[in-house]
Amino acid sequence: MEIPEAMLDSSLQLVRWIGWAQRKAGEDWIRERELSHEQAFVLGYLVQNPGMIQREIAEVSRTSAASVSSLLQGLERRELIERRTEDGNERIKRAYATASGAELIAGFDTAMAAADESILTPLNEDERATLHALLTKITADLPQPSR
Repeated sequence: MEIPEAMLDSSLQLVRWIGWAQRKAGEDWIRERELSHEQAFVLGYLVQNPGMIQREIAEVSRTSAASVSSLLQGLERRELIERRTEDGNERIKRAYATASGAELIAGFDTAMAAADESILTPLNEDERATLHALLTKITADLPQPSR
């Protein structure tokens, strides 16, 4: 893909390009596992927070309960998660990543660290430190991204 020269004149366009490269690496990793971004997010979340209920998953993923229900059904069909009813209350189901689900999503952080290293390969240690210092200065007073 050829980048228009005007885009290369803007520092912030270059920063966006770096963000695009990171995002693409993550999307490629997820796609290789035949997951959607939403499925990968929820599966990773359940690995870290086992036993969440659908409403809690909807809140953290910022989607509707109906969307989460459909998403969980898809993960359940692939045996990547399981839902268990809570003792004494058949209406409350808690979701858990299965061992195969946890195994499928394992390695994402390592893959993203490798992508970051690949992006920064042209810089030596001093240049990396300078870049970090400059980006820290730029972002110091910006609003924090919500998670």
